[in-house]
Amino acid sequence: MPSQPAYQPPVVQLPPAGPPALDPTAFIRMSHMGLQEPVRVALLLPLGAESRGVRTVAQSLQNAAQLALFEYGNANVLLITKDTKGRADTARSAADEAIHEGADIILGPLFAQSVSAVAPVARERDVPVIAFSTDATVAGEGVYLLSFLPEQDVTRVVDYATQTGLTRFAGMIPQKEYGTRVSAAYRQAVEARGGVIAGMETYPADPQAMFDPARRLAGYNQRKAALKAERARLTSLDTPEAKSQLRRLENFDTIGDVNFDAVLIPAGGDELRSAAPLLPYFDIDPRKVQFLGTGLWDDAALGREPALVGGWYAAPPRSEQKAFVSRYRKTFGARPPRIASLAYDATSLAAALADGVIDSPYAATVLTDPEGFAGTDGIFRFLADGTNERGLAVMEVRPNGAEVISPAPQSFQPQAF
Repeated sequence: MPSQPAYQPPVVQLPPAGPPALDPTAFIRMSHMGLQEPVRVALLLPLGAESRGVRTVAQSLQNAAQLALFEYGNANVLLITKDTKGRADTARSAADEAIHEGADIILGPLFAQSVSAVAPVARERDVPVIAFSTDATVAGEGVYLLSFLPEQDVTRVVDYATQTGLTRFAGMIPQKEYGTRVSAAYRQAVEARGGVIAGMETYPADPQAMFDPARRLAGYNQRKAALKAERARLTSLDTPEAKSQLRRLENFDTIGDVNFDAVLIPAGGDELRSAAPLLPYFDIDPRKVQFLGTGLWDDAALGREPALVGGWYAAPPRSEQKAFVSRYRKTFGARPPRIASLAYDATSLAAALADGVIDSPYAATVLTDPEGFAGTDGIFRFLADGTNERGLAVMEVRPNGAEVISPAPQSFQPQAF
């Protein structure tokens, strides 16, 4: 199939200087639309943030949204991009401006504080918001989160682990907000499935400070003392059998197993590469204890870390996501950051709903359709509380890349009320 030209964002004809009585929405219409009333989709992103990294991510989100609009081909949709600069006050002003220009729905912002600032402005005008923050506390009352929520990752991987017969769980949890959220979800998921939390340790960001929490989680000192006592007992027996057992224990640092059969390490990148090897170092054997992770493990390079090979984590299905990455790279000449697909799916959804025959395409009853929607990251649906539910796969880390061991569902089970 011939390649499509890169999408060029439309040039919006701004209103000429004139009396304030002019209706700004009258000028937010492309010439090809004629007299047809467009569906205006506002996109709020921190394009002018102080951080260069944030600006790069924001630009990628904008690119993905433009790509979605181009590929979907709904000429009746007008994308209105506003810069929040990564600040709550600017985000509020941007939302107010977009709504004044006739926005029917708002996509973004990215950060929780900006979502909180935008929410009351949008609610006052009954304009729904599909935001990209992972903070579930900002969802609800017309604000929907399309982000990857770590609580879902935890629930999915624990569900699979318990199905395989694992019952006793432990955690090596980072001392930050993400860790706090994951820890609470982990306890809830384990207990809801009849499992037991047998150990939980937290660690600071400093790699040198991770040793003591890992040692405590492993019960290393107690197991080392047990080995010393066993050697003394065998020495006192002075029998051939005892001497044989002593020789077997010569290269042991500890004796006995840990009191759990699965351990969650909800970290990624360098932090994960620092924390994970400490567990085998203190005799938590990955061949006996199942290592678990979150979506932060969705990193092809993890197969080079021996401690993590064989570990399980939940992630969206990859087939459509890979296709999106390929199209994005072809269009914009670079690989997008992982979250760029959120803007693509949000814009595709907005365009698809605008293409229907219903009078209120973004009504709550439409957005919370229990059958959900299909996107580049698999199926998803918005829940009544503004969070989302995704169809996730369970992946296993392999030396040459992760492989699916439990496929993502193709449809949702009916919601419980």
